[in-house]
Amino acid sequence: MLNLLAYLVGLVSLVIVIPSQIPFFGWGNWLALPLIVVGIVLGALSSKDGGRNFCLVVLLIAGVRLSLGGGVF
Repeated sequence: MLNLLAYLVGLVSLVIVIPSQIPFFGWGNWLALPLIVVGIVLGALSSKDGGRNFCLVVLLIAGVRLSLGGGVF
């Protein structure tokens, strides 16, 4: 059950992160980061690794975009 919740939180985060790839919408990644962390924690508490790994991939996408945009753009 926690794995499913981790997937759902990761999916919501991904919906926020994808439009944040457009220039000047990088602030959306900052909104998604707390959700991603919640998803990682839920996935870590689960007996399976799929939800946690999905959230880690979303975190990687958001982190790379923030580092390329200097943290804002």
